Amino acid sequence: MKYQLIFFVTISYFLSSYSQSVESPDSQFELNFFLDSKGRPHYNLHYKKNLIIGDSGLGFIINNEIDITTDNNTNIDADLIGDEINLLNGFSVISVTKNSKNENWEPVWGEESIIKNNYNELFVELKQNFSERFVNIRFRIFDSGLGFRYEFPTQTNLSTFIIKDEKTEFSMTGDHTAFWIPGDYDTQEYNYLESRLSEIEKKSIDFREQNVSMDRFSNWGVQTALMMKSSDGIYINLHEAALIEYSAMHLKYDPLKMSFESHLTPDAYGNMAYINAPPKHAMADNNRQ
Repeated sequence: MKYQLIFFVTISYFLSSYSQSVESPDSQFELNFFLDSKGRPHYNLHYKKNLIIGDSGLGFIINNEIDITTDNNTNIDADLIGDEINLLNGFSVISVTKNSKNENWEPVWGEESIIKNNYNELFVELKQNFSERFVNIRFRIFDSGLGFRYEFPTQTNLSTFIIKDEKTEFSMTGDHTAFWIPGDYDTQEYNYLESRLSEIEKKSIDFREQNVSMDRFSNWGVQTALMMKSSDGIYINLHEAALIEYSAMHLKYDPLKMSFESHLTPDAYGNMAYINAPPKHAMADNNRQ
């Protein structure tokens, strides 16, 4: 995708570690981006000065590059699937660009006749030094929450490739109450469950429906959209957007880390995707909507 944006501030750095922040237009949300000591991209998110998403890692595991441009990508030979390549760490920041936009647009249909598109943007260009590969991350922070996506610019060392696993994390700051349905590649025909995050596994086992169409990928897995409520009454929603030629995202909870990690729906070969990643969304509010 290409954007026609007016960039107001551009800052370039060549550092092994780096941090940068951006606020929502109403200053209620604050996003912080940084690289850890291993050069892995991370972010966290504050709402009204309270941390709602803790330090969360970003990145991918990909397979070796193959030609998937023929035959409409409908017949991928299993022999073409190569060794896994780390797109998780070893990054440095090449440049950081900030931008803001405030505009209205009219949807074709829906409950609202006018949609306000008002956000501040942080665009981070990254280079993996040992592989000479480039990955960009575009964060947009609205008054209602955060959206972000990965972008893969045209480059010599990363052309056509397969995503083996997406490693996007959403680190929780408490044992929130969650409203969820179990993670399943084939169906969403589940009754919604309400539980603490720490109770997901037990609830998933205790309330297993007797239906041959239901097959959960993990007892800790949930589907998106996922809504949670913190102990201080903040509603947090995790979802995806612009799901075009990309695998649907589920979430798998790690109770030891108190963190969700993206879990994509695989194809018959166990591969997750063949193209760029769609945006992810994290929203928070004091009111349930």
